[in-house]
Amino acid sequence: MEAEGKMSRFIPLSIPNFEGNEKKYVDNALEQGWVSTGGAYIKKLEENMAKFLQIENVAACQSGTSALHLALVEAGVKTGDVVIVPTLTFIAAVNPVRYQFATPVFMDCDDSFCMDPVKLKRFCEEECIFENGCLKYNGQIVKALIVVHVFGNMADMVSIMDIAHKYGIKVIEDATEALGTYYTEGKYAGKYAGTIGDFGAYSFNGNKIITGSSGGMLLTTGGGGAVTARNIEVVDHMRYLSTQAKDDPHYYIHDEIGFNYRMTNLQAALGVAQMEELPEFIKRKQKNYDTYCKLFDGYQNGKIIGFREGTFSNKWFYSLEINRDNIKIPMREIITELEKCGIQTRAIWGLISEQKPYQYEKTYKLEKAPYYAGRILNIPSSTQITVDDIEYTVEHIKKVLGGV
Repeated sequence: MEAEGKMSRFIPLSIPNFEGNEKKYVDNALEQGWVSTGGAYIKKLEENMAKFLQIENVAACQSGTSALHLALVEAGVKTGDVVIVPTLTFIAAVNPVRYQFATPVFMDCDDSFCMDPVKLKRFCEEECIFENGCLKYNGQIVKALIVVHVFGNMADMVSIMDIAHKYGIKVIEDATEALGTYYTEGKYAGKYAGTIGDFGAYSFNGNKIITGSSGGMLLTTGGGGAVTARNIEVVDHMRYLSTQAKDDPHYYIHDEIGFNYRMTNLQAALGVAQMEELPEFIKRKQKNYDTYCKLFDGYQNGKIIGFREGTFSNKWFYSLEINRDNIKIPMREIITELEKCGIQTRAIWGLISEQKPYQYEKTYKLEKAPYYAGRILNIPSSTQITVDDIEYTVEHIKKVLGGV
């Protein structure tokens, strides 16, 4: 009976939250007959995102991956160029580099899980040659770098942008997990994740802050993404490329190679409704994070990872660092035991540089990334999670890990 009771309770990692005008707007789009890659909701979502992010231009697109690919294309990344990328992130942040037949070089993270600017600087100074306004690594031009704001934690953009400006490197911000995160202090006070570099990419798919898959969500648009750039004309060009580069839609004239990367109107209708709720959902994420912090305070076998000082974070995902000096239980076993209690958790990603498609690519002094890869457990972080759910989760994590 006890086993049945445990299995009857299920606390997911993250699930969708439809509390607003989602049905109303989708029904309206259906009634208008605009369900595909045209319709008023696409434009409205772009305008609402631009207003929220306090920028001039945003282009909706098919996914965060397509947003990153469009940014790389616009940054001029071509065959043989080098793009500096993180190893501790989801593989979709790196795959578009290969779409352009460019070469990734994998950089370590700091304690925020984001790219380590100290090692980035050292790599540029000690491993590369700067000549004729170009940074070169093994004879190849270092054209761009992709910095990911992991789990809603802002990277050290002040240091990263200083390095990029010095060496003429285009900065592409992967803000797919950080919509709503911004600096509150310093040089970039008031600037949102994705609006500081040359390009910013956002995702509304999977388990992102605006999302559309059935598992692991905070908000949902049925999929999709968005891309922005410092130059508003560049954003217009990325929008053009995302719709198969149509110069004359009536006679199907195309002057450039384009992509089928446009968001659908149904996705955008959901997105418009979700954007209306985003501030409230972020408040809940932050409140739930604080509850976890209090319950794990002083716990000897694990601690909740914090967020960068001087920033306002959306606190999209919560991470528990397991004390491996005390706990030798394999991560898979920890996850399995918590599953038996009805608690869904996950490990942080396997390092991309160790995956088969990338295992022969260059890495630079990876130390903290492998350290955290074996220690981080992501725990339930839905906006609907109750205090009782959080207490139940913490209680059972402590039972599995032991200690007080």
